[in-house]
Amino acid sequence: MGTAESKLRSPNNTGRTAPKSSNRSMNKYGRSDRLIVKPGMFVQNHNSVFSENYKAIKLLGKGSFGEVLLCCNRSTGMQCAVKIISKGNVKRTSDRESLLREIELLKELDHPHIMKLFEFFEDRGYYYLVTEYYSGGELFDEISARKRFNEFDAAVIIKQVLNGINYMHKHNIVHRDLKPENLVLESKNDIKRIRIIDFGLSTHFDVDKKMKDRIGTAYYIAPEVLKGTYNEKCDIWSTGVILYILLCGYPPFNGPNENEIIKKVTAGKFSFSGQQWSRVSDGAKNLIEKMLTFNPYTRISADKALLHPWLCKHTKDDPTNLPLLENTIKNIRSFHYTHRLAQAALLYIGSKLMSKDETRDLTDIFKKMDKNGDGQIDRDELISGYKDYARLKRDVNFKEEMVEEYVDNILLQIDFNKNGFIDYSEFITVAANYSSLTSNDKLEEAFKLFDADKSGKISSKELSNVFGVSYLDPVVWKNILQQVDLNRDGEIDFIEFKAMLRKFR
Repeated sequence: MGTAESKLRSPNNTGRTAPKSSNRSMNKYGRSDRLIVKPGMFVQNHNSVFSENYKAIKLLGKGSFGEVLLCCNRSTGMQCAVKIISKGNVKRTSDRESLLREIELLKELDHPHIMKLFEFFEDRGYYYLVTEYYSGGELFDEISARKRFNEFDAAVIIKQVLNGINYMHKHNIVHRDLKPENLVLESKNDIKRIRIIDFGLSTHFDVDKKMKDRIGTAYYIAPEVLKGTYNEKCDIWSTGVILYILLCGYPPFNGPNENEIIKKVTAGKFSFSGQQWSRVSDGAKNLIEKMLTFNPYTRISADKALLHPWLCKHTKDDPTNLPLLENTIKNIRSFHYTHRLAQAALLYIGSKLMSKDETRDLTDIFKKMDKNGDGQIDRDELISGYKDYARLKRDVNFKEEMVEEYVDNILLQIDFNKNGFIDYSEFITVAANYSSLTSNDKLEEAFKLFDADKSGKISSKELSNVFGVSYLDPVVWKNILQQVDLNRDGEIDFIEFKAMLRKFR
């Protein structure tokens, strides 16, 4: 496999449909209970000096855009990957728009198999994108070392990729550059925890419009992308190519140079000839054929691919850890934070400050409950989860007719962004152990998020800045403050901040 790439960007057409504002339904005199709390609101453009906040450890990689460094947060000690982009390399308006679009997209995405953006900085010479660090390296390196994967391991990897794609497509986001180099392992040799990275070519899509930008990487690009009229199923084609490579060790469309590769992709013909394919099941080949269907209209979708018999057979869940599930249910039951500032503080901790070790088991529970693999737990899935728990627990006091009312009450408490689902970070926040979520170190970091001027107090202006809502009646912010402001000085200090999290629990 080579690194031949075709990144022919159109300077004008981004293929993006403007995202709908979650706060659009709020009028000028909106109420605090209409405020939307979501992880993306914590990703802010900092005016402070990057080097004052992060210490560089080592170089992770270089590219035409700049470089990626492993850095350490000076305050929390957490390691992060920082993409540093020279402004000299993004002089064109289209390149700057692409960078800003990548940031906005990552702010929207909240999924266990998609990279996480923490924050970003900008100074006179550079942009700094601070993301979660994954130490396991690229899937490309794993392929180079193994040569080929057995069907069970290939299925485990592809299911995670499809889960991420399914979530993105449901949110009208298309990646457009899926390849083994853009799939990373959270830790060394752990193929059960894959993350999709590099959203530099991603965009919003409109189901009623075709995208036209000829972008992607030669081996993985869909034929309709080369023709300049395509939809989100270009991601399915790329994933089909990846599955093909996992099972045999080489790409379905190959050649001595990029032009020859492109010719073969355009023709769309591939085969399962060769000794390697004699050992691969018909089920695996069938899924590949459906993903590499030349016509995108008849090509399988992400949600349908997740239901393919071969994938289901080769990715059965591990047995449920009953004590872990019991503790998770207990934590969800005891979560009663309704104050918007308390919810925001805890969601910030749950989405940005919890380590992978702290969230690993909870992520597994989330994925078990997310039965359709769309990256969100809906009402029916939560009901099913409670029934599974009662069955495993053999709870003789369990009354099935009470479950729906019980689940509805829970959703009112923990659906922070009011979208009718439990999103990934919401689940991690409400399912985490209270002691881990509210350690003094984490509370101090959460307080710093709101206390932007480092005065030691949170003002109503700082609150509105974090929530990203400036047009609400000032009375709304005053009311939020008054419920927490014990000494009545019009601001919130750290003691009051901690007291709030005890009061509204």
